[in-house]
Amino acid sequence: MEIAIKIIQLILSLSILVIIHELGHFCWARFYKMRVDKFYLFFNPSFSLLRAKKIDGKWQFSFFSPQVPESWKAHPEHTEFGIGWLPLGGYCKISGMIDESMDKEQMRQEPKPWEYRSKPPYQRFWVLVGGVLNNLLLAVFIYAGMLYIWGDSYLANKDVRYGVECSELALELGFRNGDKILAFDGEPVERFNELQSVMVHQQSKTATVLRGTDTLSFDIDQQYFPAMLQTRMFDLRIPFIVDNVPDTSHNAHAGLLAGDRIISVNDSAAIILQDIQSLLKKHRDQTVVAGIRRGDSLLQLPLQVNNEGKIGVMPADPIDDFNITVHRYSLLAAIPAGAVKGYKTVDNYISQLKLIFSPKTEAYKSVGSFITIGKIFPGNWDWQAFWSITAFLSIMLAVLNILPIPGLDGGHTLFVCYEMITRRKPSDKFLEHAQMVGFLFLIAIMLLAFGNDIYRLFN
Repeated sequence: MEIAIKIIQLILSLSILVIIHELGHFCWARFYKMRVDKFYLFFNPSFSLLRAKKIDGKWQFSFFSPQVPESWKAHPEHTEFGIGWLPLGGYCKISGMIDESMDKEQMRQEPKPWEYRSKPPYQRFWVLVGGVLNNLLLAVFIYAGMLYIWGDSYLANKDVRYGVECSELALELGFRNGDKILAFDGEPVERFNELQSVMVHQQSKTATVLRGTDTLSFDIDQQYFPAMLQTRMFDLRIPFIVDNVPDTSHNAHAGLLAGDRIISVNDSAAIILQDIQSLLKKHRDQTVVAGIRRGDSLLQLPLQVNNEGKIGVMPADPIDDFNITVHRYSLLAAIPAGAVKGYKTVDNYISQLKLIFSPKTEAYKSVGSFITIGKIFPGNWDWQAFWSITAFLSIMLAVLNILPIPGLDGGHTLFVCYEMITRRKPSDKFLEHAQMVGFLFLIAIMLLAFGNDIYRLFN
């Protein structure tokens, strides 16, 4: 069921993104009176799940059809709308444009007034960037809506009460459990959940931490950045508060109650969940005496530790132990705040791309396909998480599409900008070859992404 929910969220999110993106091309093309032959959600090799065309003021439909109905061919001036069966994207086929359809037969004919290639370059420019602009606007709209409905809640780095729990890699770099990270390269980091992303994206050279009462600075070894991209560096250190003891637990009758705080194990003082877990693993298959704080009372309870080093207790969410920063927005205030959030997300994603295109970081190993994207959706339906991921994917789609790679919107835009500057239009043959080169490059990227996903599935 969890996998099904992830798949449904992925398909719904991609559907929204594809429709909005292609509408950007469609609307600008129609605004400049270009003919749009097809507008499709998903690809339709061999057959379409649905075809629709408005003829003489009436909509006509064709389901599960391998070919365009003969009666429709007499009305090429009307757009064919449809849904394909391959959910890997979508397309808007504009008449007279060299695109992924590679319609060479149409390009061999004399240009028609309604075709893309017959229009001045500034009009073609807006048609090309329309999809990217729509995706950016969609992200801003989603972020603004989320800020208005849910506000902005986060744990400020200054409020990380018990410091951070470090991975083995973080320990090797010089961080220590309980450190409160103050800054990277002298720049403070406001939010706890941004610590690793800031350090990695900026390829920080120094870290400043509060360790006990001492403020320390140390260098970050740059050779570890490839490993940082594959490892979760910091977790939040939290107290061990009992949420419940299941009836099936081997300590079901030990006397623990919801709200109890464990403060020691066999006279070893420890209030942090991670520290207590480490102590318990040293006493597998033994009985330990746990110090318990219950309200104003202190208790000593014997607890059984199983062969996994666990006591069979569900820890509680320690949200009350932390000061959560919450910002609320009116509808008018949410719009500029959404734009700022969108801008920061674009900036962060561009930083990620720089890492991917830098071989020394080995960030290319983290490139993923739809399998990776699908995994980031939660296993239960959560609208806040769904819209947050969709907004990020919309920005990702916009940034990737505007890259100056033939076959992408950015590649087409590059050639149009060249034409506007030089007053010379690249030949159709050159554009066809560039489109093919770009297509092969994109296939290589897709193979890398799927290859990485398959490798991760079996390792």
